[in-house]
Amino acid sequence: MIQSTDQKTEDPQSLEQWTKVLCEQEMTIFSNTAHTIYKSIDKKKGAMELSSIILQDPNLTAKLLKVSNSVHYNPSNQKMNTISRAIVILGSNIVRELTIACSFFESIISPENKQRANKEIGHAIHAAVQAKEIAIHCNDVSPEEVFIAALLNNIGAISFWCFGGEQCRYIAGLLNSGQYTPEQAEEKVLGFTLNDLGKNLSKSWNLGGLIEEAIISPDSSNIRPQIVHLANEIAHSVDDGWDSEKVDECLIKLEKLTGEDTSNIISRLKDNANSAVKIACNFGAHDASQFIKTDSPVELPIEPDTEVVDKKQILLQILQDIAQHLSGNINLNLLLEMVIEGIHRGLSMDRTIFCILSKDKKTLEEKLALGWAKPINDQGKVKFDISSIPANLFFKAITSSSGLWANPLKDDVLFTPSVINRIGKSECFLIPVYSGNNPIGLIYSDRSTHNQPLTEEDFNTAKHFSQQAVIGLALYKIKKS
Repeated sequence: MIQSTDQKTEDPQSLEQWTKVLCEQEMTIFSNTAHTIYKSIDKKKGAMELSSIILQDPNLTAKLLKVSNSVHYNPSNQKMNTISRAIVILGSNIVRELTIACSFFESIISPENKQRANKEIGHAIHAAVQAKEIAIHCNDVSPEEVFIAALLNNIGAISFWCFGGEQCRYIAGLLNSGQYTPEQAEEKVLGFTLNDLGKNLSKSWNLGGLIEEAIISPDSSNIRPQIVHLANEIAHSVDDGWDSEKVDECLIKLEKLTGEDTSNIISRLKDNANSAVKIACNFGAHDASQFIKTDSPVELPIEPDTEVVDKKQILLQILQDIAQHLSGNINLNLLLEMVIEGIHRGLSMDRTIFCILSKDKKTLEEKLALGWAKPINDQGKVKFDISSIPANLFFKAITSSSGLWANPLKDDVLFTPSVINRIGKSECFLIPVYSGNNPIGLIYSDRSTHNQPLTEEDFNTAKHFSQQAVIGLALYKIKKS
């Protein structure tokens, strides 16, 4: 292993250290999302839990909606303004896999990414698109799963070249000398290969399933890992040209796999490469898209470097989604998700939660919570005690007909010790949700993290969204009667 004399003592020097640094320092966004997403799969949680996971991160939410509305995933052009609607239109499985992809790119893409890093990212995206299309032609049950497996197949190399620092330069120098294969250069500098790093990362992130199978067993006889590796082979082979011997070898393998004529296959592969460039840009990997080899230039729309988020536009779009939902078959869980998402995203709230009133009317229990920090292993529901003697904040709110805008400076008496223990002491909105004349739950929201002031307009907007839930409950009852 090569070590630099001026290298910082804290730089990783082993496979275990590299794995820890990438998981705990460099790619924490992806680590947290991957753990939570795959834990939700294990527990077979529904769409509401998936929405909650995504909506905790505003950047992830925005990127996922952008990708979901792209031509590749939304050819029918059904506008999706909320995560809830995206799940309805695309399905939980596709949104779950897209979440992993978006989180991955959010973790790795930065202005510091150099040529080799962007080349690895470009190859990964190209391979993922090719893998998905091959899977479709092989009648695979979940092409999106194959897409993600191909995208993350070289996760060790991608992660290293994005964050490897000095050691990247050493390996690049050995490769440029022409005297070493990639594996030999990696072993000489690091003491392990980047494929070994990928295996370790896959286990640390509990990626499991096809992702881990394809990384750990590259020579698997199962068709799905074969598709992943063939797609990677295609993405790298086209670097030598679409008419190269390496591409011809891939065509022969594809012909055996799909039963199609090679003349049809090559045309489709070129179309897939064009799509990969556009998808890379949708994910924000503009620099990496330049390393995807296409047969002809791909025209891309010119987008601003930074997108200005118009909160009023978000509010209007989500209200339109709610109105559309109310005009059809009402799904109460989906309706409540859209209402909570509207308040949380549209009003830039830090914490928003919908709680159900218990039968004995003594507690409020979490149904959907956004921005609510919990210990990693804490899977319990948030609960609020309702106290009438003395009257606390939640009692005052649940017995209110129009909601409560509470300010600790003016309503100090309502912030009893038990209330402060649960929510702190922040300005907040508490709006009861009624079914007929009976309160059934409460929507709570605040800006406790950023301590931004609340306004009258915010309060009225929050009440308007809450009213949509009340209307939905009434319509649901009528349609069921």
